[in-house]
Amino acid sequence: MKKSFALGALTLSLACSQAMATTNITWWHAMGGELGEKLEQVAADFNATQDEFKVVPSFRGTYAETMTGAITAFRARQQPHIVQVFEVGTGTMMAAEAAIYPIYQLMADKGYEFDKEAFLPAVVGYYTDPQGNMLSFPFNSSTPIMYYNREAFAKAGLDADQPPRTWEEMVTVSQQLLESGASRCGFTTSWPSWLMLENFSAWHNLPLGTKANGFEGFDTEFVFNNATVSRHWDNLKTWQDQGIFKWGGPGSGADAAPMFYSGECAMFFGSSASRAGVLANANFDVGYGFQPYYSDVEGAPQNSIIGGATLWVLRGHSDKEYQGVAAFFDYLSQPEVQAAWHQDTGYLPITLASYELTKAQGFYEANPGSDTSIHQMTLNPPTDNSKGLRFGNFVQIRDIISEEMEEVMTGRKTGQQATDAAVRRGNRLLREFEAANR
Repeated sequence: MKKSFALGALTLSLACSQAMATTNITWWHAMGGELGEKLEQVAADFNATQDEFKVVPSFRGTYAETMTGAITAFRARQQPHIVQVFEVGTGTMMAAEAAIYPIYQLMADKGYEFDKEAFLPAVVGYYTDPQGNMLSFPFNSSTPIMYYNREAFAKAGLDADQPPRTWEEMVTVSQQLLESGASRCGFTTSWPSWLMLENFSAWHNLPLGTKANGFEGFDTEFVFNNATVSRHWDNLKTWQDQGIFKWGGPGSGADAAPMFYSGECAMFFGSSASRAGVLANANFDVGYGFQPYYSDVEGAPQNSIIGGATLWVLRGHSDKEYQGVAAFFDYLSQPEVQAAWHQDTGYLPITLASYELTKAQGFYEANPGSDTSIHQMTLNPPTDNSKGLRFGNFVQIRDIISEEMEEVMTGRKTGQQATDAAVRRGNRLLREFEAANR
């Protein structure tokens, strides 16, 4: 009896020792639903490759909630090791210099090779400091594309292989769709600020702000209240009145995707990462296209800019724990891991090797249009107007932009009045951010 008890105690002791030997790495993220499940699987797959570290994902709400929560936790010295932050939070994270452990430094400190040249140029440029050092790890990068109902196009007598390329063609195609009865609306859009201002401006090679859209300093100012943006917002209102366009709502434009899934709207502008959701919910043949451009704007089309998020590392943990973080990032950098994530989600293949692997595996050939986002992102070398944006307080500023766009959609303001107001209100927040980070 005593021998049996001793053996049991020894077994329990060994199990406890093994559990204690595993170093946990906390990862706060903002992905729910299907994407959250895929993220959890990425962590589980890494954990299965070794028994020294265990990455523990934790869903923390929206991107804004996740970033704000991590900042609050850092002040309370309860911060996670890794936090997923969306692209518009980059300026805020950079300003919190004492709180972050830059990726290039982390990987070098822990003995891992980390070549920024392995990543897509459009991705690298967004998340580097003025010296070209990568500050965060690109994880889920996306760009907005057009999804369209190929069956509705065919019913309307349109070429289902030729989506509209310009806004002028968008109007003509939408009118034909409505007149034929193939759909009750031409197009709708999610994320109006991201699509109908931020990417719209990059696609037309127009500045959102001075100082290379904030990349050259926090003393930037918004200048997007130009004739092209104002005209476009006015056009959206006119097209809405004509039934060509339907407003999907402010913020994320949450009503837009359901209107496309139901067949009400034949075209939908959304993230390339919406591809899995579109294919799961649309009961028709889906086509893919670039964002449209105005044919009379010189320099268009240029290239689109990314959305999505990167992984930032917060300071305040042990060397052993940071060794685990570096090992996880090294795992995420592997072409096979990146290719699988890209193919499963619709996010961009952030490394050149993962893109080449996906192509070699025949994925693009078997899934026509799945490389639309890549071709759109790399259409032309990025300019100061199209490499991205880096504005402080941009989470709140996006809300302002969305509010002002809704003022146009409800007829309370013209496009010029709304863009002027958005610039004025946005610049106040930029000055507050600049003052707080001198």
